[in-house]
Amino acid sequence: MLSQLLKKLTIITFMLLFGSKVFADGHSSIKIGILHSLSGTMAISETTLKDTMLMLIDEQNKKGGLLGKKLEPVVVDPASNWPLFAEKARELLTVSKVDVMFGCWTSVSRKSVLPVIEELNGLLFYPVQYEGEESSKNVFYTGASPNQQAIPATDYYLEELGVKKFALLGTDYVYPRTTNKILKQYLIDKGIPESDIFVNYTPFGHSDWSKIVGDVVALGADGKKVGVISTINGDANIGFYKELAAAGIKADDIPVVAFSVGEEELSGLDTKNLGGHLAAWNYFQSAESDLNTKFINQWKKTMGDKRVTNDPMEAHVIGFKMYIKAVEKAGTTSDEKVKVELNKIENFDGIFGKVSVKNYDVVYPLDFKQIQ
Repeated sequence: MLSQLLKKLTIITFMLLFGSKVFADGHSSIKIGILHSLSGTMAISETTLKDTMLMLIDEQNKKGGLLGKKLEPVVVDPASNWPLFAEKARELLTVSKVDVMFGCWTSVSRKSVLPVIEELNGLLFYPVQYEGEESSKNVFYTGASPNQQAIPATDYYLEELGVKKFALLGTDYVYPRTTNKILKQYLIDKGIPESDIFVNYTPFGHSDWSKIVGDVVALGADGKKVGVISTINGDANIGFYKELAAAGIKADDIPVVAFSVGEEELSGLDTKNLGGHLAAWNYFQSAESDLNTKFINQWKKTMGDKRVTNDPMEAHVIGFKMYIKAVEKAGTTSDEKVKVELNKIENFDGIFGKVSVKNYDVVYPLDFKQIQ
């Protein structure tokens, strides 16, 4: 009888002393939600981001975790289905009880998730360039906005390549439409006639590019130099670049600069006829820095020599570093306290160059690379 009473008293004392630390959040691990398409048209891009997060989480656990707890990944597959993104986000927050989410690629997937995380006061790190014109205290935007990517790329066309006519080609959703709206007005303000700007949108997964590429070629029938600005996303890029090669279009004739293409999307293509076309992102695998060399070595050791790195991966690395630093400073995973610490982060080393945080946005340098 006495021994049972002592056991009860011991349990009560333990809960009073340590209960707030062990039981307050409902679990003894810190749960990281990973919300990326592993099937469907965007899997070609997003699967790599899931793998990136798993690698980062494993590396952090080898260092002892965070706040004395292990990080636990919770992976879901929204399957390139925009309403399903919202459902999976709700599942992560209400069923899995994650502390933070890293996910989405397209802006339409992010906008599908946004009402859910604002309703439930979740926290999302979004790793891809976006159209701007959005601000939420529940989202940290670790990809570039138009003034960090699209505008400088357009200036390069105008000032360095002497482009006089523009084909703005995009996948039919909010990021390409908003970005191209901004670019079209920017070009008009720079003196480019509206008649010299060709805008075209295609659905996700589009594969027949012959007519559109023909229209781009026809735009330059008067001899003026044409340049393509591409906001094409996902596996539609494969068909687009194959059609460019089949049509014999060289970068010297009609250059293409892409905002959503890196080594991963091009890894399955024969690029010998695509040399000289451009990609404009804030990070490429070929970036020269000690941190990048270390990251690439770690990635290839984990995933194999054939796997490449890309810009949204760097954005996830930056977002993850920010989250770890903020939680350590806050001493808790409480969203509000973590957000306060996140917004105190001013400058730190990305994989390639210094980055800073301003109003829930990460500010980067821009880089251009040619397809080899």
